[in-house]
Amino acid sequence: MTGSHAGAGNYRRIYAIVRRIPRGRVATYGQVAELAGLAGHARQVGYALHALTAGSAVPWHRVVNAAGAVSRRAQPGAELSQRLLLQREGVSFDARGRVSLERLRWRPKRVGTARGRRRAG
Repeated sequence: MTGSHAGAGNYRRIYAIVRRIPRGRVATYGQVAELAGLAGHARQVGYALHALTAGSAVPWHRVVNAAGAVSRRAQPGAELSQRLLLQREGVSFDARGRVSLERLRWRPKRVGTARGRRRAG
């Protein structure tokens, strides 16, 4: 991937959205994509989260698939670590391994319209 690749800016927008998901709440890949201005590009959210380095402050574990489940990973056991992180935050799973999106889906205030909230720098 080159520095001129448009994906870097998209990844920054994705990470900014994911950082806003509060403890004990979840968002879907599609929801994050839409909020980041990338409607229809849920997979790009997955790619962005996969690209995070270990120890990143981005709470990647709060993003689940459209069914409310932890998505399968290429690395065996990776799903379990996401589930454990969510459970530590009070997120419960049903017998089918899904969270209740109706109850736990993050419903943000409008993105980009909060006045008075300026970023330093």
